[in-house]
Amino acid sequence: MKLQAIVGGHRRSVMLRLHKSIFTALFVIAATTSGVEISGARSGTDSSSLYRNLPFPMARVQTPSIPNRSVNITEFGAISGGAVSNTKMIAAAIDAVVKKGGGTVIIPEGLWLTGPIVLKSKVNLHAEKGGLVLFTNDYDEYPLVKTWFEGEFMWRATSPICAEKAEDVAITGEGTFDGNGEYWRPANKYSMPEARWKELTAKGGRLSENGTRWFPTEGALKGSRMTAKRGSLTEPEAQEIKVFLRPVMVALVSCKRVLIDGPIFQNPPAWTLHPLMSEDITIANVKVLNDEWAANADALDLESCRNVVIHDCLFHAGDDAITMKSGRDEEGRKRGIPTENVIVSNCVVYSGHGGFVVGSEMSGGVRRIVVTHCTFIGTDNGLRFKSTRGRGGVVEDIHISDINMINIRQDAILFDLYYMIRDKRGIAAPSVNEGTPQFRNIHMKNIVCEGAKRAVLLQGLPEMTLKNISLENVTIEAETGLFCTDAESIRMKNVHIKAPGQGSADIAEETRNCR
Repeated sequence: MKLQAIVGGHRRSVMLRLHKSIFTALFVIAATTSGVEISGARSGTDSSSLYRNLPFPMARVQTPSIPNRSVNITEFGAISGGAVSNTKMIAAAIDAVVKKGGGTVIIPEGLWLTGPIVLKSKVNLHAEKGGLVLFTNDYDEYPLVKTWFEGEFMWRATSPICAEKAEDVAITGEGTFDGNGEYWRPANKYSMPEARWKELTAKGGRLSENGTRWFPTEGALKGSRMTAKRGSLTEPEAQEIKVFLRPVMVALVSCKRVLIDGPIFQNPPAWTLHPLMSEDITIANVKVLNDEWAANADALDLESCRNVVIHDCLFHAGDDAITMKSGRDEEGRKRGIPTENVIVSNCVVYSGHGGFVVGSEMSGGVRRIVVTHCTFIGTDNGLRFKSTRGRGGVVEDIHISDINMINIRQDAILFDLYYMIRDKRGIAAPSVNEGTPQFRNIHMKNIVCEGAKRAVLLQGLPEMTLKNISLENVTIEAETGLFCTDAESIRMKNVHIKAPGQGSADIAEETRNCR
């Protein structure tokens, strides 16, 4: 389906590419639970069952308290159709409810072009069914800000939806938010269909020297050559390459009591949903629909957050899908805020580099995570744990159960502590220091995977082995079986691996150390 819109006097097209399987899953995953009302919008579906029989104590996540009043953006002059930017009108609606003590800002049915939306305390941004919010491709509407991306503090363009130090914040409704990401993201020729490549290059932009990588502007191309300096750019340097410094779509920084319930998010400039250093977060009934070739188009990156529930969501990601992070290297260790007390349940992932992922930026630690009743279909990896020397941080007390996977392109279960290092075994082991990552006490049970390239990879470091990893009631059919090195106290019970050409491995119960 192609949706035509007029932006800044030029016709452009928004491609809404939804696989047939996604449409089917949207009906399957539709919410059936009830919640209290915030000015006509749910304040969160019933998640009480998620707290039963947890392996660790966890306080109930607090949901936002927002007054039961509302305004419609049309009351402030908003015009649908895509010809007029409604940035000022939406901001005026938010300011109006804030002055009254908070409430709901309603985005009705229609196509609404806008620049960044800045959320504030006691505000629920509610996009009604049939409402499509399209973020403008006018780069001037996205001022530079200093913020965190991939665990580093740096200049970035302002996020399409953002909030900082806000309390009682919600994004609800059955509408759609489109980040217009094709005007920000680079693209690789061989990662997408030829027709899509021709469509992109017809927009203009710039190609890399070998002609296989497309950039939307000259500044974006220049920025790609300055990645080693990205954390130390001056503001003038950053301004020159602003399109390269593409923002995450939804940035919620240092917020408390956050609810995201119902909308579709698609086509982000970079990551899609990025709660950062926030607490008491509920993400429910959300769909993230990104092209699988979209660069860095993670679905959800939970970074240095605590007390979180994520349930009944559908993710189609261009990169990792459900991801736990906590900062990168020395900056992340200095921040020292782990991601902790998280429940993930009843989610479906259709594409992405990993279904459930920890890392690689986990320098502040990740702990006390429960993942249960999830389905991964066609992802590169299923359960993906990744880090590398220099990160530091401790990942521990992760409990994963009742996971079903099919058509996994690489590893069904992956632990890789040599992430992004090509010569993995050719480097002498250094001494243990603050930059040595640690993964321990991670338990997986009731896992089924039909089709993978490799069943299990357990690859620790010789100076810091994986410790106390358990697999119970696991059945995997893959091209190759289990590879284990630099890991100890690996406990397996009722594990069945079917690997044609290697024979089947049926492990009733054993504990092994791998060196």
